[in-house]
Amino acid sequence: MRDPLFRMALVLGLLSAVGPFAIDMYLPALPEVARDLATTEAAAAQTLTAYFIVFGIAQMIYGPMADAVGRKPPLIIGVAIFLLATIGAALAPTIGWLIVARGVQGLGAATLMAVPRAVIRDLATGPAAAKMMAAIMIVISVSPMLAPLTGSLVMAWGGWREIFAVLAVAALLSLALIVLVLPETLPAAQRQPVRLARMLSGARRLLTDKRFMGLTMIGGFGMSSFFVFLSTASFVYTSQYGLNPTEFSLAFAVNAIGFFTASQFAGRLAQRFGMERVISLAIIGFAGLASVVSLLVWSGFDSLPVVIAGLFVANACLGLVMPTAMVMSLDPHPDIAGLASSLGGTIQMLTGGVMIAVVGPFMDNTAATMVPAIALCALLAWAAAVASLPRLRFGPRLA
Repeated sequence: MRDPLFRMALVLGLLSAVGPFAIDMYLPALPEVARDLATTEAAAAQTLTAYFIVFGIAQMIYGPMADAVGRKPPLIIGVAIFLLATIGAALAPTIGWLIVARGVQGLGAATLMAVPRAVIRDLATGPAAAKMMAAIMIVISVSPMLAPLTGSLVMAWGGWREIFAVLAVAALLSLALIVLVLPETLPAAQRQPVRLARMLSGARRLLTDKRFMGLTMIGGFGMSSFFVFLSTASFVYTSQYGLNPTEFSLAFAVNAIGFFTASQFAGRLAQRFGMERVISLAIIGFAGLASVVSLLVWSGFDSLPVVIAGLFVANACLGLVMPTAMVMSLDPHPDIAGLASSLGGTIQMLTGGVMIAVVGPFMDNTAATMVPAIALCALLAWAAAVASLPRLRFGPRLA
């Protein structure tokens, strides 16, 4: 904890984990929500859809705002919105009310995705930034392990409304961290006023930057693979393999452990070998391993140990890809880091949503459909890397 950059990364990681917790902690409550509000499970699931859609699009608000007024005000505004929406969700009398409240929650939580990456860009670049991003990944990656279990524990003594009460407390603690601990990292002299023409110009510059878009889509398809896993793993592990909720939580945690453990080496490897070499080899490993696991499953080797072990090593490669891609996409754009962060985040979230919609009709709650869907996302990430990274086009060199 002596390293100030690590301390800052830990604070940013705690803030960034609030959004994922608002998703994962709520998952065990969906059936009870449907029963309590006298609605269908499909309607209850729309509360997640509303959160994801608004969360993805709203990042475009906070990025330019962070470039104009500094990093702290958008964080305070966003978390305050999240807190009010969380209280509204806890008091929701109808499913329509809850859907709207969850959408507003996504509006507030988006600041915790867009702004921390811009803060990192203010403080560090290159391998140092990759180390900070990897430290943030530690905290965020704990969410899939702890949030569903936490939600189940809360429901054991309360109900789905109490989950939102816990999230409200988390929002209050986040506000305290932002106000009391997090410093402002963007000097007034470097702030850019919000002008539509400038935003459009900056967006055009980013959207036509082949490298930025390539790295963003690498992250987008990598994130998509995780979204596919999130949306299907509970059904596969409980229906096909007969795991109980506790066993599922442990199996689910293995993949997160592989991801965040590997992410901790991203900065060190980038410093030693260069970021492009690291991401080139990691993306090949991710796509190759995911494809091998798919072939094994399709060949009849679809036992639980094979699936867990295969996804563990594939996600370990993804743990090297994600923080490195994020840093590489922002490094060339320090003057519009907020806009670049928010645009990249929006594209990645929407890509994840589109991929879930694309593969959803083919899912049958078995590993034979889940694993190939993950492999498809991995291959698309590899294709984006081939299109945007010269090293991959000509083959990665090990030395």
